[in-house]
Amino acid sequence: MTQNFVEVRNLTFVRGNRVIFDDISLEIPRGKITTIMGPSGTGKTTLLKLIGGQLKPQKGSILVDGLEVTRLKRSELFLLRKRLGMLFQSGALFSDLDVFDNVAFPLRVHTKLPPDMVRDIVLMKLNAVGLRGARRLMPSELSGGMARRVALARSIALDPDMIMYDEPFTGQDPIAMGVIVQLIRLLNDALGLTSVLVSHDIQESMSITDHLCIVADGKLMGQGSPAELKASGCAFVKQFLQGLPDGPVPFHYPAADLSTDLLREAAR
Repeated sequence: MTQNFVEVRNLTFVRGNRVIFDDISLEIPRGKITTIMGPSGTGKTTLLKLIGGQLKPQKGSILVDGLEVTRLKRSELFLLRKRLGMLFQSGALFSDLDVFDNVAFPLRVHTKLPPDMVRDIVLMKLNAVGLRGARRLMPSELSGGMARRVALARSIALDPDMIMYDEPFTGQDPIAMGVIVQLIRLLNDALGLTSVLVSHDIQESMSITDHLCIVADGKLMGQGSPAELKASGCAFVKQFLQGLPDGPVPFHYPAADLSTDLLREAAR
């Protein structure tokens, strides 16, 4: 068993004329929480899709638990995906199914378990996220934080080896955010999972992450423990983690000198 659950090596991915990733390499340690951060539009969610085999890179390799994702046959890829849970940014609950049936859905589709066993598993998963009593509510009756927790219960229904979270804290009030932060940490440790977070929320993510990767401009700007990156001498990493307005990422969009621009406009 390798130390890393996911290894990305010399990955290049281009969409149209835009280079999303330019020869990047990174690791996702087994049994740990890894957070992938970076400015908006840098391809963080795209990286999750590459790991899950939804997209194929133009170059490089992606190893998931020793399996080269880009070389898997369709049937092999489906088997791998059963071992990967995904918490979508929107939650992506089925609006015409109640909470119980949303969580039961992957069990009914991917297993042949008897109804009694499906019921017991669903109730245990809902109990893990504190919503066993809400099992007959419809998604429209849930708050945003509750919907995200139901989606989390569904993502662990098949006891995956790894869960990928796409912006799990977005749009949550402070209490709901605190609950989800705690759940991610507790579930990861209790179930022996490997967790991957894509997030803009630095404070919340840094409080639970073991391994941090920062991407920007198609490159890996840094990776390591939160303490290591906080002590990094990289100007971009410092600017991003501290939210500084001045640094390698400029505040102003490229333009002519202001005085020149004003004089030019006045002369018209």
